[in-house]
Amino acid sequence: MTTRPRARPNVPAPHRPDLRGRTAELAAVHTQVLEGPSPRATEAQHAKGKLTARERIDLLLDEGSFQEVEPLRRHRAQGFGLEAKKPHTDGVVTGWGTVHGRTVFVYAHDFRIFGGALGEAHAQKIHKIMDMALSTGAPLVSLNDGAGARIQEGVTALAGYGGIFRRNTKASGVIPQISVMLGPCAGGAAYSPALTDFVFMVRGISQMFITGPDVVQAVTGEKITHDGLGGADVHAGVSGVSHFAYDDEETCLADVRHLLSLLPQNNREFPPAEPCTDPEDRPCEALLDLVPADGSRPYDMRTVIEEVVDDADHLEIQPTWATNVICTLARIGGSVAGIVANQPHALAGVLDIHASEKAARFVQMCDAFNIPIVTLVDVPGFLPGVDQEHEGIIRHGAKLLYAYCNATVPRIQLILRKAYGGAYIVMDSRSIGADLSYAWPTNEIAVMGAEGAANVIFRRDIAAAEDPEAVRAQKVKEYESELMHPYYAAERGLVDDVIDPARTRAVLARALAMLRLKHADLPSRKHGNQPV
Repeated sequence: MTTRPRARPNVPAPHRPDLRGRTAELAAVHTQVLEGPSPRATEAQHAKGKLTARERIDLLLDEGSFQEVEPLRRHRAQGFGLEAKKPHTDGVVTGWGTVHGRTVFVYAHDFRIFGGALGEAHAQKIHKIMDMALSTGAPLVSLNDGAGARIQEGVTALAGYGGIFRRNTKASGVIPQISVMLGPCAGGAAYSPALTDFVFMVRGISQMFITGPDVVQAVTGEKITHDGLGGADVHAGVSGVSHFAYDDEETCLADVRHLLSLLPQNNREFPPAEPCTDPEDRPCEALLDLVPADGSRPYDMRTVIEEVVDDADHLEIQPTWATNVICTLARIGGSVAGIVANQPHALAGVLDIHASEKAARFVQMCDAFNIPIVTLVDVPGFLPGVDQEHEGIIRHGAKLLYAYCNATVPRIQLILRKAYGGAYIVMDSRSIGADLSYAWPTNEIAVMGAEGAANVIFRRDIAAAEDPEAVRAQKVKEYESELMHPYYAAERGLVDDVIDPARTRAVLARALAMLRLKHADLPSRKHGNQPV
């Protein structure tokens, strides 16, 4: 018996959009992602004087170059109301673009979503972009504006931070890492910026601290504001955590772009050179009047740097912290150089704990990224004092010594005036590996100043004299004529040449050009055990 198929009811087939329809749906989703959670959230962000994550990325990167990664990512967490709130991006925008035509990876916390707090999916997006930056050899910029770990996700959020710290450390010295603080950064989250090469902050909106003001007051009784505890000026001028501080986000991000133009993409490349319109052999006659021959008179070393570098342009690192030493990036003859210089205008240019730490880390950064180092010396010694000794000037000063001795990039020393004692050695002397050492005819290289030396060497003669002051003055002149004349070190091969200050720019430019392809190997080892 044959069974006939039952007739189907007349039901319309389900609607199946074609590709055009699906593409329209996708466009709508992407529009929603770009607009963010709501206009109200955007207004709230702007009311705090803060830009949104995407507005910041637009300022950082070349126009139209941003390519986002995982914009549709959502968290999978359950409980505490999270299952009902699953916004796209999960509170962080990640991707890559270009700055001055060169690839840069970026992630930006979106404070409008979960207050920028880090959860599992959020962290995985950051991990991915950090891995991509390292594998492709391109700089990484983080735009930080987050409330820390997402409490509702518990330990998985903490593990997400651990993954970031591990990647920061792995990428250290391989690719430039820049942290831009554009909001709060508290607790363990503050350690990621501290592990990167440069930290930028904006006054009024940026704060960094391990324990906030409420905890500080509860534990110690000290009452302090968020800015007073960890604001931009505190970290730029007191703690040294931040390298730059600005009044607004636009200026801050413009200088991030400028810094990137002075850095290589990674540790296998040289910094980008630019055509130089400032003649390399330009005479620096102004230097003859800028620097007093009298070693006891102060002057601003920045004026010397501006006279020597291309177009008087340089980017000073940590300009308001440890001001007795200057660390700056500039171009000489179109090529980037790092300049370390004593600053006689502050504490007479002595080296102390903070100055040693500041210069040491700058030297390490330059060495990691193939940036030649020029050291301008005018140092009376290390700062004496019980506090300095008890707080470890020996080990902190040794950090600078270690950094120079370990550096394999081209290194040039120029002694302008004083170079006394251990500070002379530490400031990249020939004895610790400087490739070239030059001096001006005002140089004084000695164990100590003439008066101090005479008081030690001739103390018995001075004490027994009928006119001690006359004998002391005679012995000071004798010491100066024998051991402190400007050619003493050159005669012994510890200075390569004594040069006319007006020729400083030309001498440095030619020396840097000659040393550009310098190659030096360190002993085979896992790593050194540097002073801490």
